Amino acid sequence: MSIKMKVQHTVKFLVLTIMTAALLSMQSYTQTTRKVGTTAAAFLRIPVSARAAGMGLAATAITPDASALYWNPAGLSFANAYTAVFDHANWLADLKFNFAGLVIPIEDVGNWGISVTSLSTPDMLVTTPAEQMGSSETFNAADYCFGLSYGRKLTDQFSIGATGKYVLQKIYHSSASGFACDIGTLYKSPFYGVRIGAAISNFGTKMKMDGEDLNVRVDIAPGQEGNNQSIIGRLQTDEFEMPLIMRIGISGEFIDVPDYRLTFDIEGVNPNDNAQSVNLGLEFAVFKEMFLIRAGYNDLFLPESETGLTFGAGLKNINLFGELSVSSDFSFQKYKHLGGVTRFSIYLQTH
Repeated sequence: MSIKMKVQHTVKFLVLTIMTAALLSMQSYTQTTRKVGTTAAAFLRIPVSARAAGMGLAATAITPDASALYWNPAGLSFANAYTAVFDHANWLADLKFNFAGLVIPIEDVGNWGISVTSLSTPDMLVTTPAEQMGSSETFNAADYCFGLSYGRKLTDQFSIGATGKYVLQKIYHSSASGFACDIGTLYKSPFYGVRIGAAISNFGTKMKMDGEDLNVRVDIAPGQEGNNQSIIGRLQTDEFEMPLIMRIGISGEFIDVPDYRLTFDIEGVNPNDNAQSVNLGLEFAVFKEMFLIRAGYNDLFLPESETGLTFGAGLKNINLFGELSVSSDFSFQKYKHLGGVTRFSIYLQTH
């Protein structure tokens, strides 16, 4: 079949998918209550990989790389070499976001992966009622996630994967922790090589903040004289669920020839702390996959969306020392009221 006919069939399929996702999104918004800001460990929703960010955060079904540790652990099964990823973003409000992951293929067993995610604030001055402009003491806050992943092919076209996570949030002398898991599948269909991916992320325990910062001095009988006015009490905090996210993505190639490639990805997102939305992404590779340009749209159909267009670029498979190659990606996303976010990713892969 000619490239022109392939593009026509793919466009029809893509339009139908967009229309279906739009109807589902609007139906969800009219029939359900949005629970924005009602989950703990919201940093788990921060995306990983400049490649995915440049493609509008549509990454559940794209050709997998090491960032599958975050997006869809089923993608690990397609790795045939040791691969490492390092991702950094200058996040909003001077926060620093970092992600590191390693994929280890084991023949006849499956592929394993480990990952570490962190989000941290700069040091801040401690303020008190008596020192409202700040004392000489400082504190900070940080979030961490440690993951162990496994992916395996069940057939040449179908793979599954899972990730177990330990999640930790800390601020000053208090913290909250919990356990979660991700489950994903990836299917390469016979329909022009179209890929279908699905993943459920952050299904886990509730989290509750606790620590000595919750201790307060209490006068249990302020109207009486002679009682102890310095009894130590503890503030009671509530438990909150983690940000459960369900993603379904469809990707494929409009064009795929030796000198250049044009890949699309469309993804429906259904979180437990917001309305449903759709992400769209394109990736154009030239010079035999050495240089890549990306564009996308994030949170399509989401009411009061803060995001929108995304852009990115990358260099791929630059040989180092003969047995090691490096790839690098850059992306930029503009927020309507909070400025922009730049992201850098580096991939290392053995041959």
